[in-house]
Amino acid sequence: MLTNSLIMEFNPNNVVVKICLQGMAMEEKGEPEEAGKLFLEAWNEAQNDFEKFIAAFYLSRSQKNVSDRLKWYETALQYALNINDDAVKGAYTSLYTNIAKCYEELGEHDSAEKNKELAALSIHTPTDKGPFYHGTRADLRVGDMLTPGRMSNYKTQLRMNHIYFTALLNGAGLAAALAKGDGHERVYIVEPTGDFENDPNVTNKKFPGNPTRSYRTLQPLNIIGEATEWVRQTPEELQKWHERLANNTGEIIN
Repeated sequence: MLTNSLIMEFNPNNVVVKICLQGMAMEEKGEPEEAGKLFLEAWNEAQNDFEKFIAAFYLSRSQKNVSDRLKWYETALQYALNINDDAVKGAYTSLYTNIAKCYEELGEHDSAEKNKELAALSIHTPTDKGPFYHGTRADLRVGDMLTPGRMSNYKTQLRMNHIYFTALLNGAGLAAALAKGDGHERVYIVEPTGDFENDPNVTNKKFPGNPTRSYRTLQPLNIIGEATEWVRQTPEELQKWHERLANNTGEIIN
């Protein structure tokens, strides 16, 4: 079993993640069989519980047979339970719900009801202890407070009701690079002053759970320091990110 201290940091360049992204691209092209082959390749490449959890989740979606779909959903759930980390706890409700649907289709109503109950009980409040980061181009100081109500970096004319942050330093660095403004990229170490929740704009969207450990809060974030070293994107990589954002037609959950 993979212990919490050994859980890999979510990395879009990870081999399993990259293969799953290729599989998702095949799904979008209407080629489910090719997608299924790629997800199986990802499963065969997976080396730890986190990678197996992601690969099993996508394999479950690509199964035509209900029994096979159930098997892979239950496999994904088992690896998620093994990990027992905030990065995957956000996927529990979705997994139990999909397992319940499979049992319903199979006519096993007692098992379906049991998993519906587990889905209701698994709604998760993050317990992530950080450290936490916020990426921006604003010139701020230790002791300053970051507050909700700022304009979105990704949607014009949208004033954000929450303030967003992450437990992944490189994720905050990317946010800083994509932020509006002409200032230098800055990543501040922040401390929530109140309750926070999983960012619904990323949780259970492209990947199951909240592997990017992205959060939001209605309360201010206290700046307690500044990070200076993180993996910076190349100009080509940044251009691709800007293109993705420009082509994204989905609504931001605010």
